[in-house]
Amino acid sequence: MNSTDLQHLRRCVSLARAALEDGDEPFGSLLVDANGEVRFEDRNRVAGGDATRHPEFAIARWAAEHMTPQQRAAATVYTSGEHCPMCAAAHGWVGLGRIVYASSTQQLGEWLAQWDIAPGPVAALPITDIVPAAQVEGPAAELAEEIRELHRRLHDVPE
Repeated sequence: MNSTDLQHLRRCVSLARAALEDGDEPFGSLLVDANGEVRFEDRNRVAGGDATRHPEFAIARWAAEHMTPQQRAAATVYTSGEHCPMCAAAHGWVGLGRIVYASSTQQLGEWLAQWDIAPGPVAALPITDIVPAAQVEGPAAELAEEIRELHRRLHDVPE
């Protein structure tokens, strides 16, 4: 993980913060092409009742409609949190390239357990359990506390 990766991950955390401030779960993601251009960005939008409105899933759909298979394979998805199984599967089916995440599924699970919060309804699996050939990097230790704080606020856990 290099300084460019961290810059993109910081933008993902900013999107996650915006999601939380808008009453949603704190997740944000970017799609960056092989030339380093941000092609698409989004944040979580599940507060309206559609639990599939994850930014990584939106990226997969957008990429399938706007990029060639070669462009998708050369692109990088940056995200504040490791893909859930639904998003990992979409990533794999669409043929997107590298995934770089700021916080892992394991970290989130540990935080939730510390706060006595039940896990979500879908098994928390690493991306490579869903897409074995995925090129994955993360978590970014530099961003762990900031992301943990966003999730603490989401669940209204006292400091």
